[in-house]
Amino acid sequence: MNIVLWILAGLLAAVFLAAGGMKLAQPKEKLAASPNMAWAEDFSPAMLKVIGAVEVLTAVGLILPAALDIVPALVPLAAAGLVLLMVGAAITHARRDESRSIATNLVLAVLAAVVAWGRFGPYPFT
Repeated sequence: MNIVLWILAGLLAAVFLAAGGMKLAQPKEKLAASPNMAWAEDFSPAMLKVIGAVEVLTAVGLILPAALDIVPALVPLAAAGLVLLMVGAAITHARRDESRSIATNLVLAVLAAVVAWGRFGPYPFT
């Protein structure tokens, strides 16, 4: 199960590093013009940067603390943070009637919840 949790954490980290990096690197107008990012119209440019930074930090928090053996307890906290972030994203998409995006958010939330459960519970880093 330890390997499964590492794989899930790695996949989540890759997804959120890419998504957060995109939000940090691109202006609001370019993000909002993308078909899957129309929700960006509802947020200020500063808030989009904050969301991107949170995504990048949680991606880093899923891998580096355990890989470097420096406060590995941060891994399940980062995963729990991603669950909260995805719940917020699902709410945003629900308000905009974007059901396909809600499904994606829920899948990512469940994967992050599995990592949080595994690392908080039966498979912590020792």
